[in-house]
Amino acid sequence: MTTRDALSAPETLPGGLVTWQAGGGIALITLTNPPVNGYSHEMMLDLDQAILRARFDDAVHVLVVAGQGERFFCAGADIKALQAMAPTFKYQFCLHANETLLRLEHTSKLTIAALGGHCVGGGLEVALACDLRVARSGSGKLGLPEVALGVLPGTGGTQRFARAVGRAKAIELMTTGDLLTFEQAAELGLVNAQLQAESEADFLDQVLAYASTFCPPKRASMAVGLIKRAVQTGLELPLEQGLALERELQARLFATDDAAEGLTAYVERRPPSFKGR
Repeated sequence: MTTRDALSAPETLPGGLVTWQAGGGIALITLTNPPVNGYSHEMMLDLDQAILRARFDDAVHVLVVAGQGERFFCAGADIKALQAMAPTFKYQFCLHANETLLRLEHTSKLTIAALGGHCVGGGLEVALACDLRVARSGSGKLGLPEVALGVLPGTGGTQRFARAVGRAKAIELMTTGDLLTFEQAAELGLVNAQLQAESEADFLDQVLAYASTFCPPKRASMAVGLIKRAVQTGLELPLEQGLALERELQARLFATDDAAEGLTAYVERRPPSFKGR
């Protein structure tokens, strides 16, 4: 199982607001802007770079996105920085943030948000762009309270939240601005798992161990990534086109070494040993 000891030393990306670590098939991308890890244009540039780096790194099979510290995963956009922006810059900032989170969502590798504290506003929008959300039980709340600022969730929240919980519930929670405990969020399917952890370090070790179960040799990571791609893209298509996409992705997988290993292992009645290729 991968733990923090298996990761490389933290590398701070150029904007100084995101760190990168990798090892054991996992890339750990940490939002680093204490005390609440609020994001700015500079952080989104760093996050964008980290996502692209993970895409092109064949040794990375799973991306974990975390927030520094014990209190916040991310509280969303830096309000003071947002207030100081010109309207035209605000629009370009939102556009780039949307493009960054789309890159995260459409990367053909599993992505996991490690919610070790409050996950609100744009922080939840980042987490919603990940495939799975794992929370430290009792460590915070989750929601989209932007209505209290006289604005809407503008980094994908209105769209991804509604797709995750349904139209009526999403409208209710966004127009009231109510926050949910992680336990309540789990009941709505917004949180996939809750982990009992005594500290941030313990929580991160547990998340990394969980992430490692999706890596070779235990799991065929290309199949995991293309299952993700089939769902993420296919659900936005008419059924017939979604089925065509599924067939094309399956054809790609049938040509892989891991598919040959999986089928052979099944016939030979032994556990498969996947290599991620």
